[in-house]
Amino acid sequence: MAYVISDDCIACGTCIDECPVGAISEGDKYHIDPEMCTDCGTCADACPTEAIHPEA
Repeated sequence: MAYVISDDCIACGTCIDECPVGAISEGDKYHIDPEMCTDCGTCADACPTEAIHPEA
């Protein structure tokens, strides 16, 4: 199951450097490509606003 980024994202960039497979893309709100996400959770652990969660 992939991780998703909620509207709480402040586009700080912390998660991008943490993703080992480059699944996160920049924007007003960042986005995780579910096809690339390996469900490691590293991005969620790094997110200062807790905006990243496993997909429901």
